[in-house]
Amino acid sequence: MKKIVIILAALLTVTGTGLSAPVNDLDKGQTAAGIGNNTFYLEHKLADNFTLGLQNVNWDQRNNMDNIYGQLQLANNFRGIIGSNDVDSNAKVYVGMAINGPIAPEWEGYTSLIAGKEFKELQVGANFKITYNADINFTYHTYMPDEGENKSGVGIGATLKF
Repeated sequence: MKKIVIILAALLTVTGTGLSAPVNDLDKGQTAAGIGNNTFYLEHKLADNFTLGLQNVNWDQRNNMDNIYGQLQLANNFRGIIGSNDVDSNAKVYVGMAINGPIAPEWEGYTSLIAGKEFKELQVGANFKITYNADINFTYHTYMPDEGENKSGVGIGATLKF
């Protein structure tokens, strides 16, 4: 177990692409806090079908991006997403969707796609349940701005639910 924690910490340190928050299944009143490559986030399920989230992404230790988003549970494994990047006068509203489901014992797979006026973002990943309230997240993420360079890569993170 100690070797796994050391390897995960090393991977979090050396992989360079930031990633969006993973898709989490929460119970009403439950909160998720997570870290990943250059990002941290908090989510809270306010109602049976609505989750509110806050996220900070630090691309390449230069450009911070703060997100606020909501997820509306439309079906058991399908949700709509609406949010805003850079919560200030330059805010960029986006919409999207996510789907998730079991792929093996203790594994939950997910994919999400969001798009705004100036960007698109795709994420495909899996959460591995290590305890009843802790997951390790593995993901492929690509952020595609209309202008500038795409940012893509694989990442790893951890989520604690309470």
